[in-house]
Amino acid sequence: MSRDSLRKNGPPGPDLEDQILDAVDRLLARFGYRDMTMEDLALEVGMDKSPIYLSFRTKEDLLLSHIDRIVRHVVDAMDEIADGEGRPGKKLQDMLVTRVMLRFDSVQHYPESLGDIVRDLRFPLLERRPQYFQSEARPLTKVIKEGQKLNHFRAVEPLVTVAALLEATNSLLPFNLTGRELGMRPEVRRRVLDIIDLLIHGMLTIQPRKKRE
Repeated sequence: MSRDSLRKNGPPGPDLEDQILDAVDRLLARFGYRDMTMEDLALEVGMDKSPIYLSFRTKEDLLLSHIDRIVRHVVDAMDEIADGEGRPGKKLQDMLVTRVMLRFDSVQHYPESLGDIVRDLRFPLLERRPQYFQSEARPLTKVIKEGQKLNHFRAVEPLVTVAALLEATNSLLPFNLTGRELGMRPEVRRRVLDIIDLLIHGMLTIQPRKKRE
C-alpha cells in the first residue's frame, strides 16, 4: 500500500503509548518491519514525531514495546484462567493454549515481518526471555500447586514442571513458525493441544489399580 494512503487518526488521546503501539501493529501489517519508518508512524497516529521520540528513541524500542504488550495481554489472560473455576488440569490446558494462540492471533496478519523482526531483534529478545518466563511461570505455578494440593498432580518441584511446559510449547510460538504455518491456525491449535495433553497426562497422579477378586 502506498504511503499516500496513510490516514491520520486525529489528535492523540489520553493513552498515547497504546495509540502508538496500535499504529505500529497496523504498519507492520502494511509495510513490514524494515520498511516502516518513524514518519509513517507519526502520520498514522496523526501527530508530530517529537512526542513519539520522547517515549521511543528507535524503531527497535517500538517493536520491543509492542512485543512486551502482547506478552502482558497473554499473562493477564493466563491470570484470569488461573483465578477462575475449574479443575487444575483443564486450567493448565487453557492457559497453555492461550499462551500460544493469543500470540499467534496477535501477529498472524503480518507474517512477512516476523523473519525480519527475529533477525534484527534477536539479542534484545533473548535478553527479555527471562522476564517473559517469570511472568508466565507465576500463574502456571499457582495452578500446579493447586493441583498438587488436591492430589491431581504428582509432587514434583513446580518450577521444574513449569519450565518443561514452557519449553515444550515454545516451538509453536509465532516466531518459530513459518509463514505457511501462520496461515494454518486450526493445525497449529491442534498441535498445541496434542503437546499439552501429553504433558499434563505425565503430571497426573497414578491411580492405584483395583485388585482382582
